[in-house]
Amino acid sequence: MDYIAHVRQEGKIWALHCLPEHLREVGRIASESAAQLNASDWAHVAGLWHDLGKYSPAFQSMIRRESGYDENAHIESGPRNHSTAGAIYAMNRLGPPGRILAYLIAGHHAGLPDWHGDQNAGAALTTRLTQTEHLDVLPLAEIPADILSPPTPAMPKIPGSRDGAHLWLRMLFSCLVDADFLDTEAFMAPEKSAVRSKESPIAPLLERFDSYMARFANADATPVNRVRADVLHQCRDKAGQPPGLFSLTVPTGGGKTLASMAFALNHARAHGKRRVIYAIPYTSIIEQTAGIYREVYGDAVIEHHSSLDPDRETAKSRLATENWDAPVIVTTNVQLFESLFAAKTSRCRKLHNLIDSVILLDEAQTLPPELLQPCLDVLNLLTKHYGVTVVLCTATQPALTNVASFGRELRGLNSVREIIDAPQALFDALNRVTVELPADFQAREEWDAIAEKVGAGGTAVLAIVNTRNDCRELWQRLNRLEGGAVHLSASMCGAHRAQTIADIRRRLDAGEPVRVVSTQLIEAGVDIDFPVVYRALAGLDSIAQAAGRCNREGRLESGRVIVFVPPKGAPRGQLRRAEQTTISLMAGTSLDPLSPETFACYFRHFYLSEANWDKHDMHGLLVRGIDQTLKGLQFRTAAEKFRYVDDADSQPILVWWDESQSLIGKLKKDGPERWLMRKLQRYAVNLPRRVVERLVLTDEVREVWPGIFAQNVDTLYHAHLGVVIDNNNDPLVF
Repeated sequence: MDYIAHVRQEGKIWALHCLPEHLREVGRIASESAAQLNASDWAHVAGLWHDLGKYSPAFQSMIRRESGYDENAHIESGPRNHSTAGAIYAMNRLGPPGRILAYLIAGHHAGLPDWHGDQNAGAALTTRLTQTEHLDVLPLAEIPADILSPPTPAMPKIPGSRDGAHLWLRMLFSCLVDADFLDTEAFMAPEKSAVRSKESPIAPLLERFDSYMARFANADATPVNRVRADVLHQCRDKAGQPPGLFSLTVPTGGGKTLASMAFALNHARAHGKRRVIYAIPYTSIIEQTAGIYREVYGDAVIEHHSSLDPDRETAKSRLATENWDAPVIVTTNVQLFESLFAAKTSRCRKLHNLIDSVILLDEAQTLPPELLQPCLDVLNLLTKHYGVTVVLCTATQPALTNVASFGRELRGLNSVREIIDAPQALFDALNRVTVELPADFQAREEWDAIAEKVGAGGTAVLAIVNTRNDCRELWQRLNRLEGGAVHLSASMCGAHRAQTIADIRRRLDAGEPVRVVSTQLIEAGVDIDFPVVYRALAGLDSIAQAAGRCNREGRLESGRVIVFVPPKGAPRGQLRRAEQTTISLMAGTSLDPLSPETFACYFRHFYLSEANWDKHDMHGLLVRGIDQTLKGLQFRTAAEKFRYVDDADSQPILVWWDESQSLIGKLKKDGPERWLMRKLQRYAVNLPRRVVERLVLTDEVREVWPGIFAQNVDTLYHAHLGVVIDNNNDPLVF
């Protein structure tokens, strides 16, 4: 009998993917990828056994019949699951060490399983390993001996021992599922496989980067440009240091984006690193950064984030995002960290391509405090055991070393080397603003009084507030003044925001009057320059980021950053704790609010105010509960609980802006095609689910496709404000 793995039809011709060939090829590809893990033997055997279940008569009849290859094939009774058989076979052949392969093989389609389960006990590995009928039906005598009986893998030395077992297994899982995808694609879609880029070496990229930077060599010797040149020089000079953990502490406007890449490329060349991954906290600035790098490297840059514009995608870039097989990746912190704790094959597939990479972690201070411990733990594992160099890039460097207080201990990042020789001197040299703090942090002002001050602040002034509601309140008052005002918040869809920011830049460059009211989304690296910035009381890092939008190019002797106390405090949670930390640290003191030493002190206080640095007990699910034979790993539960951005209570709606109505019409007609949904993401606004439910009841929003909601009345979306709803008792941030 010819055992089939896959069937492809081309006209009237049938092509059969031979199952033994598929198993051998997946084993070969996985083995090559796992060489970086010193686990080629384990990956090879995982590849050989991952689809053993396809030898079952039930599966062979099913694939022949459902593909149409053999209409007379009989669907035999019994199981058609083809992943459990290989997991059981691994346990039978190898005993307890076979558990390594059991996790991988059982999860190679549905995702890494939990060891045990309650509500979903049927999907738990303990349950599946008792379902011996999946193995009993296999015609073992007909399976080639080299597949059934390969050399037994050597007992592995798991990097990080028990603490690192979960990451090591995910890395091995990544090798298996990527190999499975690649070999299946090579058979089922050879035209796609041919398009995949072969890995580009770092050296040519460094040449292109140096050529690009040479055009700035003769820039005017302004104080800002001198600092940028010094930062760039130090990044190149320190790149030869041994791999590991680094910090890059550079004031906003100091050229951090390009200088960090100079370090990464030179470091990669010096130490044989394979790729550079630039991780950014917010999608609102990822396109700006990717645009800079694309100007330097062209097609070598791959963007991977939720707001990707399909007009900029190519066949190669779409394929590269599946497994990050490209020399430069620009992505989000959400994509990076959720992948490191993922169970799904699509999320885990890229992980083995993190090995021997340089990760530039931009705005490192934005790591969520409630997930701080698992994030730091996984960064430690990557740098200690997987050849990864991590650079913490920020103007407000957080205190991420070991912290012990009140019986709690934060396992921090140790042996972090600062790239800049004297960060304080750099900040002093780039001191372009004066920060004016409130005389009384408790004396709240009304919006009318705040609007009067902002309105009198000059012809070009930026005011930053903490919530969308506050943004609307202040905008309404400023818009009554001569010349009006510009509103910027996440109540506007991404396309609307991008257009607004471009218009603000144009007006600033032309010297036209412009007043802007924004939420803190403008602080996240948006390259914009105002002489005067007003900032609602907030965390000290937010105040510093606001200062980065003031006198950014140093055209003035000193810009002004005025901190005011708004009518209401920041929303409960992280924003409120940040605000209170600023008050407790700065009230009645003469500390420099923009000093690196002050930031370190601020973050120590801020992190200690967090009740739990591992809110969902990742350590318990992935480390504390396992034994030396890897019983107890709860992959799926950990993946479900680990949410870098907790958006479980939010629901995106598609709004009417620019071309979106015609795209929504196409969605209603044809359904959610991939390219269409990518395009529509630029016209989405996130709202609380309860708000969306209320808007559905009033018919202001309709469900245009199952689970997809869209604007239904003209009045819901304002040309300046975006989505307009009464939300006074439910403040929306950003």
